Amino acid sequence: MKAIRVDQFGGPEVMRLTEMPIPQPGVGQVLIRLMAAGVNPVETYMRSGTYPQKPQLPYTPGYDGAGIVEIVGDQVTSCKPGDRVYTAGTISGSYAEYTLCNEIQIHPLPAKVSFAQGAAIGVPYATAFRALMQRARATPGEIVLIHGASGGVGTAAVQLALSYGLQVWGTAGTDRGQSLVMELGAHRVFDHGASDYADLIMQATKGHGINVILEMLANKNLAKDLTLLAPFGRVVVIGSRGPVEIDAREIMSRDADVRGMVLFNTSPTEMSRIHAALNLGLENGSLRPVISREIPLADAVKSHQVIMQPGASGKIVLIP
Repeated sequence: MKAIRVDQFGGPEVMRLTEMPIPQPGVGQVLIRLMAAGVNPVETYMRSGTYPQKPQLPYTPGYDGAGIVEIVGDQVTSCKPGDRVYTAGTISGSYAEYTLCNEIQIHPLPAKVSFAQGAAIGVPYATAFRALMQRARATPGEIVLIHGASGGVGTAAVQLALSYGLQVWGTAGTDRGQSLVMELGAHRVFDHGASDYADLIMQATKGHGINVILEMLANKNLAKDLTLLAPFGRVVVIGSRGPVEIDAREIMSRDADVRGMVLFNTSPTEMSRIHAALNLGLENGSLRPVISREIPLADAVKSHQVIMQPGASGKIVLIP
């Protein structure tokens, strides 16, 4: 099979298309023939060697994918060959034509959801759900501000928040991104590149503030986020690319919380609950992954260059 391999940490160019043997499933394992693989920012950090959790070299990147069950190992009971599935984690990596998974890492993919959309579920939707429901504990009627709402995690968060009865506000840095966020059903959208966007948000709340903020770039926005919070508001930090200086009085005066999250800290029980909810949303149509670009597996280097550029508008997937 063809697969992307990383033999050393570095820039996107360290990813190379290689011929590899097809892995064979052991007890409790499943082999998936992939039709699409999701590309996530965390995979760029791992490839560069800057992420706290470094994979053992050499390795094939990728957690998310969607395809068809090829072979099931002994004691596998939840799927059979020919089933459509998406992955939420793999053993062997998803930037490949085949991937090996533990049974717990695969989930049914409804017929109405394309393979490209299935590859956009694992990390983005699980991250959005964990941030909103398990970390922020958002409740119906609250206002949630989703920074970077046009990206992979952002679009997932918009859809999830709407399905749970939240008042959804988003930010995006381009006209295209802002239009996408509104098309998804957000109640308001703001240009986070405008110098006065925070003032406009606070004016829109009539001075009350935001209940929940999902922050994708804390090193740039966190200090300003704290000034936007309502009393007892919560900021969930999903992403950051460096240190940030804040005024702790902004937290104290509001009895506010700043809560971090990394998806890899999610317990198996919590992850099971997340995907049960996601499966329901996929079935009833309230969750509809947005695909911005489909890039051939052989051009994986390009996918890592594109995903780090500003102006995200949906999810990037690789097609084997």
